[in-house]
Amino acid sequence: MRKILSVLLSLGLLACSRPPLAGEDSQEIKIGVFQSLTGPEATFGQDALHGIALAAEEINAEGGLLGRKVKLIVEDNQSKPGETSTIVRELITQKGVVALLGEVASSRSLEAAPIAQANGVPMIADSTNPKVTEMGDCIFRICFTDDYQGKVIAEFVKSLGIEDVAILTDLSQAYSVGLAESFSSYFTAQGGRILKRQDYRRGDRDFSAQLTAIQAVHPQMVVLPAYYTEAPLIIKQARQLGLTVPFVGGDGWDSETMFELGGAAVEGNYFVNHFSAENKTPRIQNFVQKFQQKYGTIPPSTAALSYDSMKLLADAIRRAQSTDRAKIRQALTDTKNFPAISGALTFDEHRNPKTSAVIIRLHNNKFAYFKTIVL
Repeated sequence: MRKILSVLLSLGLLACSRPPLAGEDSQEIKIGVFQSLTGPEATFGQDALHGIALAAEEINAEGGLLGRKVKLIVEDNQSKPGETSTIVRELITQKGVVALLGEVASSRSLEAAPIAQANGVPMIADSTNPKVTEMGDCIFRICFTDDYQGKVIAEFVKSLGIEDVAILTDLSQAYSVGLAESFSSYFTAQGGRILKRQDYRRGDRDFSAQLTAIQAVHPQMVVLPAYYTEAPLIIKQARQLGLTVPFVGGDGWDSETMFELGGAAVEGNYFVNHFSAENKTPRIQNFVQKFQQKYGTIPPSTAALSYDSMKLLADAIRRAQSTDRAKIRQALTDTKNFPAISGALTFDEHRNPKTSAVIIRLHNNKFAYFKTIVL
C-alpha cells in the first residue's frame, strides 16, 4: 500500500476522485486508469500503475501534450468482479476522461470494454484474452493474446522434446481458460498428448486432489495457466506430494510473489512473458534503470506494458493533434512501428500488436531470460 501512496502523492492523484476545485487546472488532459490496487491481484495493478505513472511523469516533464499536462484519474476495482463496470462508467460520464488505460486481468477488461465502446472512448488493455478487442473498434491491446501465448507455450514444450503433459486450469478466470484452450488446440495438433485435465477456482488453497490425479498419469510436464496468487502454492504442494516434473505457465506468473510464496519449489520452472529486463537493448535498459531509480525494483512485464500504454496513448494524441476521442481512436488505429519497450508495435486489423514472446526461467530467485520465440 505504501508503494501506491508514494505514486499517487508524487503525481498529485490522491484527490483525483473529486471534481476540480477553484484554482485547479481544468485544461489538463484526463486519462482514466482502472486497476486492481488492492485485493488478490493487487501486485498486477500496483505494477501497472507504477509503469503508467512513470510514463506520465516523463511526458509532463517534457511539457505535456498539446501544451497541457496529463492528469491520471486512478480508480481501484479491488480485484472484485463488478467493480470495474461501475468505475469505468464514472470515469467516462462524470470525470470526463479522454481515454482509458487498463486492466491487466482479462475478466475485468471484459467488463470495461463494452462500456468504453458504447461511449466511443479509446481503451488500451494489458489483457491477453482474445475477446477483449472483439468488443469493438475503440478497444486496443498492448500485449500478445492468449491465442498467441498458448502457441508459444506449445512450441516451447515441444522444443524440450516433451510429448505428454497435464493441464491445471482456473475455471474462474477467463485468462486461464483461454490460455488452456489455445495451448491444448495447438499442442495436440502437433502430435502432443494431454494425459489429464484438472481444474480449480480462484481462492482455492488445497490442490492435493488435483495434483494426486495428475501425478497418477505420469506427465513429463504440467501446464499451469494461472495467476501468481495460486501458481506458487500449486507448485509447492506438487513438490510436497513428490510430483517433480517441471511446470510451465503464462505471463500471469510475472510477480515476485512467485518466490515469496513458492520458495525453493518454484526453482527451475518456466513461463512465457512479454519482455525480459535482462535484454541489453538500450531502450529497454534505459527504462529498467529509470524504473529501478524510482521504485527500487526491477520492472516486471506488467509495468513495462503499462508504461508502453501511456506512451502510446500520448503518441496518438500528438499525432491526432486533438483530445477528441474519435480522433485519438483513429490515431491509435494508424499506429505503425511504435518503439515500445516490448518491441516495435504495429496494430493488426483486430487492434492487437504483432510481437514476439520470451521464455523466462525461475532461477536463483530471479526471472532469468531463457529464449525468445517468434511464431
